Amino acid sequence: VQLQASGGGLVQPGGSLRLSCAAPGFTGTFYTIGWFRQAPGKEREGVVCITNSNGKTKFGDSAKGRFTVSRDKGPNTVYLQMNSLKPEDTAVYYCNAIYQSSSYWGKGTQVTVSS
Repeated sequence: VQLQASGGGLVQPGGSLRLSCAAPGFTGTFYTIGWFRQAPGKEREGVVCITNSNGKTKFGDSAKGRFTVSRDKGPNTVYLQMNSLKPEDTAVYYCNAIYQSSSYWGKGTQVTVSS
């Protein structure tokens, strides 16, 4: 299983970015799919996670109220809409999915929030 993440970049404080994560060619259904992030010198933290079986979404505290998540193209593609970005959102964002008890990670995409 390969996860492809895209959409990172440089944005000013207060701006928005949309990240996407997909698994081209994958024909199963992930149990969960979501995003983590890791800032320099900090541990990796969960941003959002969707459980495909029931659609429940869990956001990390840092994302609540500013980030939204969607699965416009089915359960194995997820979009993370990040609004009102702050400098502390600067991190490498990683897509993660769980399938048959195995955890899969995409290559990170850098998000930098700076003026």
